Amino acid sequence: MYNIDKLFEAVAAKGHVCVGLDTAAEYVPPAERRRAVSDAEAVLAFNKALIDSTFDAAACYKVQIAYYEEMGIAGLSAYAQTLHYIRKKGGLVIADIKRGDIADTAMRYAKAHFAGDFEADFVTLSPYMGMDSIEPWLNYADSKGKGAFVLMRTSNKGMRDFEYLEISPNKKRVYHAVGDKLAALAAAHSGKYGYGAFGAVLGCTEREEAAEIRKNYSNLFFLIPGYGAQGGAADDAALLLREGNGGVVNASRSILKAWSAETTASGGGASTEGDEATVTNSFAVEAARRAAIAMRDAIWAAVK
Repeated sequence: MYNIDKLFEAVAAKGHVCVGLDTAAEYVPPAERRRAVSDAEAVLAFNKALIDSTFDAAACYKVQIAYYEEMGIAGLSAYAQTLHYIRKKGGLVIADIKRGDIADTAMRYAKAHFAGDFEADFVTLSPYMGMDSIEPWLNYADSKGKGAFVLMRTSNKGMRDFEYLEISPNKKRVYHAVGDKLAALAAAHSGKYGYGAFGAVLGCTEREEAAEIRKNYSNLFFLIPGYGAQGGAADDAALLLREGNGGVVNASRSILKAWSAETTASGGGASTEGDEATVTNSFAVEAARRAAIAMRDAIWAAVK
């Protein structure tokens, strides 16, 4: 069974929310950060509390490695422990590592992130060195059920620099070429629900193209960024789904920093002394839970 099948089932049971644990130390409540021995310890404790609080409302979690690399060895330990904690609870985790290198190097990266200390259920990959940079990862799909989300059309402003370049007279763009290759790969490695073992990263910030993309790439499961802080809404994300499934919608800051937004909106009333400095992890993760549930319900409503 491919992990993409497990993700399909998780979406059907829990909704479309992918909680992004792009956890910068400054996202941790200041009081909790001060109490911790190190920023890495503070981030790990916050992550675990967030996971516990949102587990029944999240189909999966995405952990962006850069936020942990910046903290050095201790940060990478927090990264590994975060992955392990999610998987031990029976959750699904996407390692947001965006690797893309020649085949021999890709083989080493695949071993590093699909086995051992950094083992994840899915990874994110860049396809721009060619499909031979993807193939070593695919071996783990067939042997261990692993999955990946390959960058196709992202949600950042710079996506138009390359992803939108026209490459044929019929207005086909670079991201279409990536999608075509992935659709062929998906057909050759298809799971029980009709989606390929490897899906695509497809941002929800360009609404006008969404319906056509979903129609043309019906066998690709999408990891959908751009919701919340980047401007995407539930209606935008829903256009990239198929029959209510076929994608997870990532939100990071709007969930991680929900506690800050709530204390600001309430004039600091959430803390005993009336300011953010006294907010605890307990309050912060309850705010994250409220944000995740509100997001889940909004997407469900948009799908219906």
